Amino acid sequence: MKRAPRLLRPTLAAVLALIAGLAALDVGSTPARAATTAASPAIGHVFVINLENKGFDETWGPASAAPYLSRTLRAQGNLLTNYYGIGHVSLDNYIAQISGQGPNLVTQTDCQVFSDFLTLGITFAPGQLLGQGCVYPKSVPTLPGQLDAAGVSWKGYMDDMGTPCRHPALNSQDQTQSAKVGDQYATRHNPFMYFHSIIDDPAYCAAHVVDYTRLATDLQQVATTPALSYITPDLCDDGHDAPCVDGRPGGLASADAWLQQQVPAILASPAYQQDGVLIITFDESDGPQADATSCCGEVGNLNSLLPGLT
Repeated sequence: MKRAPRLLRPTLAAVLALIAGLAALDVGSTPARAATTAASPAIGHVFVINLENKGFDETWGPASAAPYLSRTLRAQGNLLTNYYGIGHVSLDNYIAQISGQGPNLVTQTDCQVFSDFLTLGITFAPGQLLGQGCVYPKSVPTLPGQLDAAGVSWKGYMDDMGTPCRHPALNSQDQTQSAKVGDQYATRHNPFMYFHSIIDDPAYCAAHVVDYTRLATDLQQVATTPALSYITPDLCDDGHDAPCVDGRPGGLASADAWLQQQVPAILASPAYQQDGVLIITFDESDGPQADATSCCGEVGNLNSLLPGLT
């Protein structure tokens, strides 16, 4: 279902540009609302939910294990079919979402070591910092930095993170690469942790990148709901693991169950009802039904010969 035209007005729409270059469901633009483009109100609150590792046909086809997403929510919104991942595996896509930085050989392997990005400070088109590594220097522009400069509020809500702004010690092994019972948080699915401009100020970081449980409180009022709510479920609820370490089935089934439980609260919130849009997206395709399609003859760059590992 092609997305009907809708005017996305500054500042939020221009800032987000639908935030991901990935296949996404825009639940805020129903055909009825989109048909009156000129009269559509400006978007004031954007909610983004990131899911994991499922191909287009697997997710949206008639045999989808996610009927709430593929049928119920799809009927309320618009399926955006001309969106693509920019890399493989996970982290390079998440980093691109909030900075536009493309893959490098280290982010393509999900930064098993939470290493500094090593660079000589050279950039190449379009705005890519030459080098290798994970945690980018303060000089790299980010979506949060642009939002701050525009006086626009934002928060990252990370499922199972517990401590706000949680990340490994710099240049140490990332112990969140595999889920544990009671702790299924993955740093690599939290792109805010990969920029010194965010993590070097602990108070600032802790105020903006919080545990997912905070969302329920923030949703109660328009004034406490940030303009951008960037949401990452844990390694089971995002569909990444199958089965999950706690015995749940994982995959699309667990992701769909989580959406069915959580999305109604977002759609019913005062901020969403006032001027909200919800975007549900996947970081990449994976598994036996993997789709390696790319857009526009995409090739590698000076930091990585290939957009993905293969």
